[in-house]
Amino acid sequence: MPTICQEEQVAREAEETALQTNLRWYALQTHSHHEKQVRDRLQAGGIEPFLPLSRQRRQWSDRKVWTTLPLFRGYCFARFALNNSLAIRRTPGVARIVGILKPEPIRDEEIAVLQQVDSADCTIEPCNYFVEGTWVEVIQGPFVGLRGQFVRQTKHHGLVIRASLIQQAALIHIRADEVVPIQ
Repeated sequence: MPTICQEEQVAREAEETALQTNLRWYALQTHSHHEKQVRDRLQAGGIEPFLPLSRQRRQWSDRKVWTTLPLFRGYCFARFALNNSLAIRRTPGVARIVGILKPEPIRDEEIAVLQQVDSADCTIEPCNYFVEGTWVEVIQGPFVGLRGQFVRQTKHHGLVIRASLIQQAALIHIRADEVVPIQ
């Protein structure tokens, strides 16, 4: 007959196994220039972080140097169970767990691709997510729910709305982080 101590041990192991199966990847928005600190703090707290880095050549006042910068400025990834989200949010440097209405997990396949590219010895540089012409929906700001085509004109991003019957269009200036692609 098992003792109370053994039953508690079995219950703890079952709970730990359940937590391990609920581990998902999430994107964490960080405070400006805190990506590496967030990664290190999460790792120190027993959370699995992932911060893809980009090796870039920068011009300093007197010379050019190679620096290692986060590939996605302002973001770090972490693998954790959602019931542990309060500890993640309290990590210094973390602004929020990314999601439209609530934290949304990232598919394992997407993280696997990023990890594979990050581990390769090749030049990686960030680029804009939206290509001109992508159909998007506004997720924040005064135009929430509006759909249109994403365009770029010199320094501004915009959303083109069309009145097809009269074959006219209008361009609304909008920030790229206010829209998501329509699936």
